[in-house]
Amino acid sequence: MDRAASHEPDPDDGLRDRARRLRWRLSGAWQLPAFAVCTVLGTVTLHQLPIAGEGTGVVAAFLLAGMANLVVLAVAGPAGGWLLRRRSTSLPKAIAVDRAASLSLVGMLGLLLALGVLHHGAVVDASGNDERQLAAARAWVQANGEPEFVRHLDRANVWKPADFLYRTCFAGDDPAKNLCLYVDLSGERGDGVVVTRDNDQQPNAVLAGVDNPGRRGR
Repeated sequence: MDRAASHEPDPDDGLRDRARRLRWRLSGAWQLPAFAVCTVLGTVTLHQLPIAGEGTGVVAAFLLAGMANLVVLAVAGPAGGWLLRRRSTSLPKAIAVDRAASLSLVGMLGLLLALGVLHHGAVVDASGNDERQLAAARAWVQANGEPEFVRHLDRANVWKPADFLYRTCFAGDDPAKNLCLYVDLSGERGDGVVVTRDNDQQPNAVLAGVDNPGRRGR
C-alpha cells in the first residue's frame, strides 16, 4: 500500500519542514552579532576618529557607540522591517526586522566613520595648537623662569579652559608650587601667541580638578 492511499505522513516532509524553519531562524539571527561587532568597531572608530572635540576616551566611545546602536535596533529595525515587508509580503516579520536592523547597524558604523574623517582636520589643528602653546610656554620659562622651574621643563601640566587659551604649569622643587602661564593663541599679536604669568601657583590638578576634561598631561 502506498503512502498516499494510507494517508501516512512522509518522514522526508517533516525533515524538509524542519530544515526550512532552521534556515529561517538562521537568516533572522544576525542583528545581535551585528550589534556586538558594530559596537566594538564603533568604539574603535570614535576613539581614533572623534566626531566632536579633540578626543574621545575608550569608555565614552563605548557608551556612545552602544547607545547609538541601541537606538538603531529600537527604531530603524522595526521601521526598515515594515518597509521590507511592503516589498515582499511573504517575508516573515522577524526576518524583515532582523535584516533591516543589521543593515542599519552597518550604516551607523559607516556614518560614524564618515563623521570622524570629516572632523579629523579639526583634531589635527588642535593637536598642532597644543604643541605650539607648549613650545611657547617652555621658551618663556627658559627666558624668564627661576632655575628650579627651568630644571623641570619636562614636568608640564596643561589645562585648556577655553578655545585657544591654555594654562600651562611647570612643577618646581615644591610640587605644590608651580610656575603657571596663560598661553593665548587667539591671535592678538602678530605671532598669534601671548604668554602671561599667573600669580596663582596652584597646579592644574588643584585648580581645575584631576577629572576636568580640559586637563591634559604632558
